[in-house]
Amino acid sequence: MPLYEGIGTEKLTVVMDLGAAFTKLGFSGEFAPRHIIRSEVTLKGSNLTREIYSYVNGDDLYDLLVEFLHMIFFKYVLLSPKDKPVIIVESLLCPTIFRETLAKVLFSHYEIYSLLIVPSHLVSLAPLAINTALVVDVGYLETTVIPICHGLPVLHAWQALPLASQAINNKLRKHLHSCNIKISEVKQNIIDDIKVRCCFVTPQRRAIQFLKSNSQLNYCPDLQYPLGGTKIINVPGKIRETVAEFLFEEDNDHQCLSTMVLDSILKVNVDLRVKLAENILLTGGTVMLTGFKARFKEELYKQLNSSRYEKLKLSKFMFHSAPSKDNYTAWLGGAIYGATEVLGMKSITREYYFKESRLPDWPNMKDNSRIQ
Repeated sequence: MPLYEGIGTEKLTVVMDLGAAFTKLGFSGEFAPRHIIRSEVTLKGSNLTREIYSYVNGDDLYDLLVEFLHMIFFKYVLLSPKDKPVIIVESLLCPTIFRETLAKVLFSHYEIYSLLIVPSHLVSLAPLAINTALVVDVGYLETTVIPICHGLPVLHAWQALPLASQAINNKLRKHLHSCNIKISEVKQNIIDDIKVRCCFVTPQRRAIQFLKSNSQLNYCPDLQYPLGGTKIINVPGKIRETVAEFLFEEDNDHQCLSTMVLDSILKVNVDLRVKLAENILLTGGTVMLTGFKARFKEELYKQLNSSRYEKLKLSKFMFHSAPSKDNYTAWLGGAIYGATEVLGMKSITREYYFKESRLPDWPNMKDNSRIQ
């Protein structure tokens, strides 16, 4: 079956969200990505893999991206990138070296026609048709909180902490090892699968009992995870219920997920605080963990009652539900942008890129002369 019936491939715009763990890819105007793949490449001549964010320097990153994008274009989207427009959804905190090297690979090696880079926190609001919200992205490496006010990111109020999926995976692996479970040969995708299928975020009242009680607690039942063949991993109930608990525990600087949100709201103008508190959008694969959203809301109200945030004078928090899975909300926003006039107004062409030898920031892409 053809990708598009009755539509030529010259009109297709590839939309990519290159996450630290997974990459979402598809075409503009669609309601979901065609593929979600791991952000890694297989080394030639071996079965070993390397994550694209594990680069050593610019040259190493260039080689990794060449291999990774070749796989995307010719294995998954089945489209020659030459003279085609491409949209990249990136974090506002994306390293400059990654951004510049990615553009160099796309323009120099694959000779794309134009490139539009859109910030993930901003375009996440496109499926909701709103322009003011507090976007909380709980991804793989870190959690970032950025207020979007009237369509503009308020960068001086951003918050970030390394509390995300990778930390949960490391803790899960450590707990399983402490239970004498031999998982040294278990791949990362198995750890991810155990986390998704077996683990959950416990309610606040049970978490308080875990901290106060010295007796044997009645944890949830153990689960047996089939590893293949006759191999079985027994996942203890304690691990299932507490592996993500550290996300809501304050560190030595009294920071956790709930304090990040309130600190971010505290840094914006007083007249915007209530609106942000009533327009919170959770994105990222980690928020799909069972029980996460309910517990997160409980923790926000708990922090709000402390003297630390009494000057906020907030009474309630409200959350948006995007018309997509939480792990690809940003990609969907990029696909929507690609189906509008923004693609023609703010993308940069190959001619402009080689003329200026630089990649401008997204907010500065206002010159229509860059489009032929």
